[in-house]
Amino acid sequence: MSSEIKYRLGELFCGPGGLAWGAINANVPGMKIVHKWANDFDADTCKTYTRNICPDNPDSVYCEDVHVLDIDELGDIDALAFGFPCNDFSVVGEQLGFKGKYGPLYTYGISVLLQYKPQWFLAENVGGIQSANEGKAFKRIQKDMINAGYRIYPNLYHFEEYGIPQARHRMIIVGIREDLDFEFKIPSPSQYKMKTCKEAIEVPPIPSDAPNNELTKQSAHVVERLKYIKPGQNAFTADIPEEYQLKVKGAKISQIYKRLDPNKPSYTITGSGGGGTHVYHWKENRALTNRERARLQTFPDDYVFEGSKESVRKQIGMAVPAQGAKIIFEAILKTFAGIPYDYVEPNLKE
Repeated sequence: MSSEIKYRLGELFCGPGGLAWGAINANVPGMKIVHKWANDFDADTCKTYTRNICPDNPDSVYCEDVHVLDIDELGDIDALAFGFPCNDFSVVGEQLGFKGKYGPLYTYGISVLLQYKPQWFLAENVGGIQSANEGKAFKRIQKDMINAGYRIYPNLYHFEEYGIPQARHRMIIVGIREDLDFEFKIPSPSQYKMKTCKEAIEVPPIPSDAPNNELTKQSAHVVERLKYIKPGQNAFTADIPEEYQLKVKGAKISQIYKRLDPNKPSYTITGSGGGGTHVYHWKENRALTNRERARLQTFPDDYVFEGSKESVRKQIGMAVPAQGAKIIFEAILKTFAGIPYDYVEPNLKE
């Protein structure tokens, strides 16, 4: 009887553990991904990751700025995951790209690839990275990955097509070390059924004792405003009396006080903290609880997020959907196991 092949996973910019949960729960016979080490800058995020991913090995989570992280001390790995911070590549806010504080952070992932030469990696970023710096940023990132010794397989995943109850489009690049004779294929979404946000939040009902499920507080003014906003509408598309209209010049952002449409996947859950961006229930006059948001990010109900309500909301918004990550990690494991699976041609279009 052949023994199980284990891939030791290292993570940079690990976040609260969406990628890690998908990795360690990937289910392919004879194959397993195990946590080796992880790094993130935010203390609450590191506590969340440790509690849920590696409670018996807290020292394996390095909670420090990647700029001062000692890569030499991390230890050998077979695989690397890094959802490098996307702030400067996002289509929201100033698009500073390589000139911004966060732009070059992907290079720390390249350093790990060069030092430890893992068999494969998974890198994640926003879809908007393709257009940052007139497309030059994405070309440079790909070139650096190839120069580190990897064949790369970029794809813009539309997670709602994979049964994730949220329209979330993310660029994910899988890399396989060039001396290994494996060819990664993009897993096909054909076997997955669209899941609505209502289904995700209500089926099954969230247990009364579920963690991170405190009701959100809205001012009386906001509650009155929400009464005029129908499912799928926002503060600018709804017919709202003048006293409840937003007096914001030039801002028509579609997610401001936007109610979910119960018959569709959710719109994108974000980590932003501005008023009106917290994702609003289709029927009740309130923002979603953090547990409801976590359901839309496909975290299990027993996944406990550490920190204040605001900190938890940010962590959930910045994460990779856990079930979406699992699908991609399973495709990687099947590639290495020689197990065929349905695949599609790469897609790089929104």
